[in-house]
Amino acid sequence: MEPAVTVEQIKEVLKQVFDPELGVNIIDLGLVYDIGLVDDRIEIRMTLTTPGCPMHDTIVGGVRRALAELPRPMKVDVDVVWEPRWTPSHMSERAKAQLNFS
Repeated sequence: MEPAVTVEQIKEVLKQVFDPELGVNIIDLGLVYDIGLVDDRIEIRMTLTTPGCPMHDTIVGGVRRALAELPRPMKVDVDVVWEPRWTPSHMSERAKAQLNFS
C-alpha cells in the first residue's frame, strides 16, 4: 500500500506554484487558506491577490499539475474563494522580504 499523503507534503509541493506576476509561491503569498484530505481527494481552498486576476487559470492549473506529481495519485478539487479577501498581511515574512514589503 502506498504511503498516505500529508498536509505538510502538499504544502511543500505547492511551494513550486508561483504567482507569475509577483514571482512568489502561493504558500508564502498566503493564497492557500485550507488543505483538506478526504479519502482519495485533496481539497484546496484558496484565493488570488485580486478578483478577476488574469492569472486565475494559470495558477489553478499549476496547483493541479504540482499535485499530480505526488507519489500517490489523488483527485484534486480547487475552490477559489473571495472571502476572506486576500491582503498583504497574509504573506509570510519571506514573501514580504522578497517583495520589499514592510
